[in-house]
Amino acid sequence: MKYFGEDFKKIYASDRSLFIFMALNLLASIALIIFSITKINPNSPLVKIGYSDISGYHDGSWTELIAFPLLGITFGVLHSLISVMIFHKRGAGMAKFFLVTTTTLIAGAFIVLIRISAEG
Repeated sequence: MKYFGEDFKKIYASDRSLFIFMALNLLASIALIIFSITKINPNSPLVKIGYSDISGYHDGSWTELIAFPLLGITFGVLHSLISVMIFHKRGAGMAKFFLVTTTTLIAGAFIVLIRISAEG
């Protein structure tokens, strides 16, 4: 925990592309949080909460859609801190791979949320 500040400075000074990946990951997760909060409809008794190829769309309560903003917070804050730890232990290449994977998961969450909100 004591090396986070030093590693942030090292990332900014030596490896700008990793810093840009971290910033893009944070912006994508903020966009996921905002988009998912605007799609939550607490006035509706039933909303579409999931999709399966076998059984189609699933109905449920709007409180089950709170998982999407929580995913955005997890991907934005926690994964940025984990990427700093990976940078400290394994290097910039592995941290970039981790952030690209996280950004892909954010894109997948966007796709699922758009599909669910289009049907609801």
